[in-house]
Amino acid sequence: PRGRAVVFPALGAYVGGDIIAGALASGMDRDKRLRLFIDIGTNCEIVLGDGNRMIATAAPAGPAFEAASIRCGMRAAPGAIEVVEITETFDVVCGVIGDVPAVGLCGSGLVDAVAELARVGIIDSSGRFVSAEEASAIAPALASRLTEADGLRLFELATEAETGGDPVHLSQRDVRELQFAKAAISTGWQLLLEEFGAQPEDLQQVLLAGSFGTYLSAKNAIRIGLVPRLPVLRIVSAGNVAGEGAKMVLLSGPERHGANALLREIEYLELSDRTDFNDRFVDELAFPG
Repeated sequence: PRGRAVVFPALGAYVGGDIIAGALASGMDRDKRLRLFIDIGTNCEIVLGDGNRMIATAAPAGPAFEAASIRCGMRAAPGAIEVVEITETFDVVCGVIGDVPAVGLCGSGLVDAVAELARVGIIDSSGRFVSAEEASAIAPALASRLTEADGLRLFELATEAETGGDPVHLSQRDVRELQFAKAAISTGWQLLLEEFGAQPEDLQQVLLAGSFGTYLSAKNAIRIGLVPRLPVLRIVSAGNVAGEGAKMVLLSGPERHGANALLREIEYLELSDRTDFNDRFVDELAFPG
């Protein structure tokens, strides 16, 4: 009956209390290393700091990572393809949540599928599926998975024989949706680095927060340009740091004051005010060579 509710302060219109909680739990104000904190979602919040200075922004990533706009997209539940790998012999190996037949594709599987197809050359650097003739020259086994429906190029990730029902496809539009999302995020962290006067190689750690960040493949996030091109061990899953920050504030008065102090310490960069954002966004659509 006498319970008290403590609400975390919001930094800006699109950077809310969960990011303050995450920054508190991950020690963004205490760690002297240059670190990048990325909470990936429809609205992607990004914080850059070195313990002395912190800057934050929000990038409009869209619903691709939740698979809401994906042709065979679904949430991360039993039947969702969460891992995709193309072997040296060009076999497509899918890891499915629950070890059941695949029925759809979740966000981490989308990133893996696009990264792997780009790696082997079935998707070019512009994000376009190559022609059947080009694919045949690369790998006939993969070329046979390229189809077309409703005027869209499709790549079959799981066949009817593997699913026991409808196949699971990756469409050309799905690739574009992922490109839009990763371009918004990479533009965001690049502008923060420029504002900070730092280079991507100066980063000593990249923290991927939230449930999606927990399951995202670091090497594939690097491969598509979602995060800076760094040694893979510098890309770390931070887990549910917002929840951890909430526990800290619940149990400690000083930590509660620390959360409010973060509000004063973190500078906010509004991307919509940047006249160069659209041009930079377009430049980031392509996948790294």
